[in-house]
Amino acid sequence: MIIILVISGLALGSFINALVWRLHKTESSIKNKKDKKYSILTGRSMCPNCQHKLSPLDLIPVVSWIVLKGKCRYCHKNISISYPLIEVLTTILFIFSYIYWPYNFNGRGIIYFVIWLFLLVGFISLAIYDIRWLTIPNKILVWLFSLVIIQILVTFIFYHGGLHYLLNNIVGFLIGGGIFYILFQLSSGKWIGGGDVKLGALLGLYLSSPTYAILLIFFASILGSLYSIPLLITGKASRKTLIPYGPFLIISTFILILFGSHIRSWMHLKGLYI
Repeated sequence: MIIILVISGLALGSFINALVWRLHKTESSIKNKKDKKYSILTGRSMCPNCQHKLSPLDLIPVVSWIVLKGKCRYCHKNISISYPLIEVLTTILFIFSYIYWPYNFNGRGIIYFVIWLFLLVGFISLAIYDIRWLTIPNKILVWLFSLVIIQILVTFIFYHGGLHYLLNNIVGFLIGGGIFYILFQLSSGKWIGGGDVKLGALLGLYLSSPTYAILLIFFASILGSLYSIPLLITGKASRKTLIPYGPFLIISTFILILFGSHIRSWMHLKGLYI
């Protein structure tokens, strides 16, 4: 299973690199949007600098980058180290998810795990896109919403989720998106972006728990503060500096999916109830 996850993680990490780059190219230009070579479905792999089509030997995750010493075989320009790092990161997160998966690997647990891996691909793509360009693309969000709805339907139809389960999904959706929507409206988009509102709603829906939705916002706020406060103190950022919030929401979701039950048990032991 680890070998399968390593191969899948490296391959899908490479896909994430292509997806993020191609999506940005099409989103940033009407001309590029109409150019089929940038299509994630039909476009051929190419160098991000000279856009020369790449051969299979250029596309081996991590290995090709090392063999070519981080340069394009054709234009000899540097290829960012972020490419192999994203491939490795995806693989590590896949393996980590398998080791700490909170469900048994029976029918239901396997279905949830497979959906989770595909969600991870989307989450990593969103985080990278947000870090680089401070926006969250709707195309990836729609895909993720579709996966979450599939999981909800599978649970409701085949595993007796019941109305209480659906209600928890709805409340999680309202908490995750509602709090951010209020902040977005109060600040006219200065405190938080519209993409973060949609992402918060998506993650609240997926976590399917009001408690987890509240913890999602709490953990993301803590992580965001730990990142931004040092920047403010050192003068590397000001109050007007835009900071990507999506990655903190995604990291918080990762923590809650794998360790949420342990966190909730610890909270109950301490007399903390949400």
